[in-house]
Formats: sequence, structure tokens, C-alpha cells
Amino acid sequence: MIAKDFEYNSSDVVCEGYIAYEESSDIKRPGILVVPNWMGVGDFVKEKCRALASLGYIALAVDVYGKGVRPKNREEAAKLSSSYKENYRLLRKRLLDAMEALKGFELLKEGYIGAIGYCFGGTAVLELAREGVDVKGVVSFHGGLSTLDISRNPVKAKILVCHGVDDPFVPMSQVEDFIKEMNERKADYQIIMYSDAVHSFTEKAAGSDKSKGSAYNELADKRSWNHMLLFFQEIFR
Repeated sequence: MIAKDFEYNSSDVVCEGYIAYEESSDIKRPGILVVPNWMGVGDFVKEKCRALASLGYIALAVDVYGKGVRPKNREEAAKLSSSYKENYRLLRKRLLDAMEALKGFELLKEGYIGAIGYCFGGTAVLELAREGVDVKGVVSFHGGLSTLDISRNPVKAKILVCHGVDDPFVPMSQVEDFIKEMNERKADYQIIMYSDAVHSFTEKAAGSDKSKGSAYNELADKRSWNHMLLFFQEIFR
């Protein structure tokens, strides 16, 4: 397996992502953009890239913030990620440029690109879908579902939302608004909700204290990963 830091450009910004893929075969394969949580590219998202590579995908961790820009704590992460959610066009541009970088790989099967994201990254991949980009599908893991985009243009990508029922940061009212929006945009979407799960249910670093609003849930983590794989089987068949 090749797994290494990977530089690419987004307009005049140098980004440092992370790429992983198997090179033992020259068979062309789908590519997956992996968008990290608000802390940026780190060990968690790199592990996800390697896991996807072991399953036969090319996985590229997206650097939304730019090379060397890494929040030092939750406060910095909240401020930085909020600036991108408020400027959703720039957020989409970061993902689109990462997608162009992914398209440069010879092993990529043309037209076979998907995207997944965690927390802030989940919000980001939904914005990619809202852009109307012709990607096969996107998967949001405990991501925010609201948007500042009021265009209601048709959505081309298939969508899978993996959501914790008890997530206090993405309440059911936001889920209901998302359903209404997706219906208006004539999207092909599905929402799977996991009982006893709050925000960040895939991240062991979130700990086990549900009262904080973010906590790891092993069962929801495993189920959502398997649901993602079934979704990929459908969109990449």
C-alpha cells in the first residue's frame, strides 16, 4: 500500500492532504474524497484512508484549511470551521480542487468518485452534493445538515446520511428541514439513524460520556461503516 502526505493546489493555496491506495494491481478503481472533522487532516482520517485503500479504493484526505493550518484546540477549530461553513462557496471550492487532484491518478476509474466526511467533513460533502457536482455519491457521518444555500438546484449525487438519534448538535428539527430540502431538490437520499448515539459516534477520541453531546459508540461506528460499504456497492456497481 502507498500511504503518504499529498500536496495539491486550491487556487493560490497549497493544501496538504493524505493519499492511500494499493499499487499491487493496475486495475482502475473508484476514488473517495475523505473530509476530516474540524481539526483537519490527522491520524483519524488517515486511518480511514488506509482502510478504504485496503478495500480497493483510492482515498484522498482533503485539506480544507491549507498546508500548515491546523487548529490547536476545539476553540480554534470551531472558529475556523465556522468561517468555512459561512462561506460555503469557498468550502465547495476546496473539495472541487481536491477532486481535480484525485482525477490526476492513473489508477482512477473515470467518472467513479465519491466523498465521505465526518462532523464538519460531513457538512462539507453535503455541500459538494448541493453544488450539483456529478459525483456518484456522498456519505455524511454525524455531520451538520443545514446550509446557507437557498438555490434548491437539483442534486445529482446520491446521498447517505449516518446520524445519531440523540445528537444534540444536529437535532431532529434540522433533520426534518434537510428532508424537506432534499425533496425540493429531487435528491436520491437516505438517512440512517442510530439509537443511543450522539455526535462524533465514530470517533474514539470523543470518549464515552454522552452527557457532553459527543461520544464514541462502537456499534453505531461499525454499523455506519458497513452501511457506507453497501452504499458504495450500489453507486459503484
